[in-house]
Amino acid sequence: MAKKINVLLVDDHAVVRTGYKTYLSLSEDIGEIYEADRGELACQLYIQYTPDIVLLDLSMPGIGGFETIKRLIHRDPHCKIIIFSMYDELIYATRAIKAGAKGYITKNSMPDTLITAVRRVAQGGTYIETELAQQMVISMTSGLDDSEKIKLLSPREFDIFCLLANGYTTRQVSEKLCLGYKTVCNHGTAIKEKLGIMTTAEMTLLALRERLIKTVEE
Repeated sequence: MAKKINVLLVDDHAVVRTGYKTYLSLSEDIGEIYEADRGELACQLYIQYTPDIVLLDLSMPGIGGFETIKRLIHRDPHCKIIIFSMYDELIYATRAIKAGAKGYITKNSMPDTLITAVRRVAQGGTYIETELAQQMVISMTSGLDDSEKIKLLSPREFDIFCLLANGYTTRQVSEKLCLGYKTVCNHGTAIKEKLGIMTTAEMTLLALRERLIKTVEE
């Protein structure tokens, strides 16, 4: 009998986790399913249970998805992470894969895609949703990259950049990410320096050009 795949499911919405857990449980390949509502807890549970797959959302309170990837990979370079996100823009998938994730699928994908991705990554492969994979190939072969400046941002800076660009105030970003107000201000200054801009309005325009403007609040 083949070894079952143990999964750590990380999403800050209990109803969403329940739906994913129910669907995953229908597959005979899936074993234990552990749950976390934010990145900090995910890192703790990973150390405790060492699951085969981490199924991770990007948009979460606390340290956020990208920082969670960074910390998990730091703890275990062989950690197998699949991003399961509402974001279907290429830049998110590219950043996630470069950060160490082995797979990227969106929440708009067909249900079977989730199981397929988990199986493939558990076997040592990678899985990127078809449309995003095609965009990645086009981006690499064209030799053009309009997102170079944004790629200079750290995972935490990227999270703050997206929130500020989407209209959140510094205070709101501070509360949403559980960071100090001054910390967010300092990050905001660093972000503007890296992007070569002066104002939040310019930040929004840059985000618009890169298709990063959308409703962040879920």
